[in-house]
Order: sequence, then structure tokens, then C-alpha cells
Amino acid sequence: MISKFNLRTVNVTRYITPLREGGSLPALAEADDDFKYVLKFKGAGHGVKALIAELIGGEIARVLKLRIPELVYANLEEAFGRTEADEEIQDLLQGSQGLNLALHFLSGAINFDPVVTTVEPLMASQIVWLDAFITNVDRTFRNTNMLIWHKELWLIDHGASLYFHHSWTNWEKHAQSPFALIKDHVLLPQAAQLAAVDTAFKAILTDEVLLEIVKLIPIEWLQWEDVEATPEELREVYFQFLSIRLKHSDNFVKEAQDAREKLI
Repeated sequence: MISKFNLRTVNVTRYITPLREGGSLPALAEADDDFKYVLKFKGAGHGVKALIAELIGGEIARVLKLRIPELVYANLEEAFGRTEADEEIQDLLQGSQGLNLALHFLSGAINFDPVVTTVEPLMASQIVWLDAFITNVDRTFRNTNMLIWHKELWLIDHGASLYFHHSWTNWEKHAQSPFALIKDHVLLPQAAQLAAVDTAFKAILTDEVLLEIVKLIPIEWLQWEDVEATPEELREVYFQFLSIRLKHSDNFVKEAQDAREKLI
């Protein structure tokens, strides 16, 4: 029997400092459970779509037993941030009232450096497969989006995944397509076991599991002004995209294998 997927909800109590990364402004914040979190705002950059990608990508990684920090829903009260002196940050906080997403802060973690740390072929293949599946463009040598914490490798930042939802056209075709940008993946040279990983991961990611993960998307994140579809119709597209993509995994696995052959 499939266990239910549940994310805790915390209330943000203290904005500590911005973490200026790229075009977004995540923040280090404290919540009412006394833990610190990296807070991702729905009022930033690509808005709720980035949070949806972060949520889906992160929870798929967790199901596949890859290490990611705990994800939680993070509630911002209306009055939060009114005393913030920085205008840009105050606008961001005011535009993010309600439910956001946060990752447990891994205190003392350091950025993964591929020159210093070698990742064994099985784990490299698992991470490459995950990123090809969710079309994650953001795990490159320039920006690895991986941390070393307690001598173990942790994955972070999946908000650039599932980029089909930024145009929302021909999503069925996109679901079946290879992922050409996998050629830039930082772990591709070590990913020598993609075929075996494909078989193992397809057995884990049943439609039931994918549906449970997609059900985690809060309905308020699915109320888009630029599409006519209802929130539940949008949720169904996410599910169908993942289900179709998994059934055609040979396409993105072969693309990754071919790209790797050119590197080694």
C-alpha cells in the first residue's frame, strides 16, 4: 500500500537574510518550529511555477531515495516584512503572502565541487536520470546545485525543472522528447549505469506514486491568469506529462548515453 505524501506547514517568523542567486531572491528564514529554512517565494521570478517544479522535482528525488533537504509549505502572514528596509525585498514579501515553499537549511553545508569530490557511477547515473526526467537545466559545472553535508551529497534547487509549463503548448510532444541539455550535466561523465537505473526507477515511479506527488501542489498555486484551464485540469496535465515522459524514458536515456559517449 502506498503511504500518503505529506508536507508539513510552518509559519515564517523571522526573515534573516537574502540569498541572492540568479534572478530570484530566496531567503534564509526562521519558522515557528524554531528551524531555519531556505525560503522560496511565489512572488519571485517565475512565481508559483518555480515552486511547483521545486516541489515535484524534490519529492520525486526523495521517492528515488536521493538526498534532498526536507520540503515544507511556508506561510507568510500579511504583516510579515512591513518593517523591511530594502524596498525590493519588501515588495517580494508583500507579493508572497500566503503559502510558499521552503527547504530545511543544511547548516555548515558546502557547495559540491566536481574537481574535489568524485561521485560513484551509480549515484551519478541516478542523478542524471532524475534531471533528464524532470528536464532540469540547472545542474551544470557552472552551477552544480548540490551540497556536501555530513560527507554526503545532497540535491537542491529544482525550480528550473519542468520548463514546459512556461509556454504550456505542445506539452504532450515535449513529454516524449529527449533532453538535449543533459550534455551539460556536471555528473554526465560518471553516469555509466543509466540503463540499469532506468529499469529500477521506472519500477518505483508508478502512476500511483506520480499522482500522489502531483496532489501535493496546493490549489492556490494552480490558479493562473494566463490559461483557461481549472486548477484540477492543470494538475492533471502535470500528472500526464510525468506519466507519458516516464513511459518514453528510452528517449531521454539514449540522449544522455549518446552525449556521454562524446565526452569520454
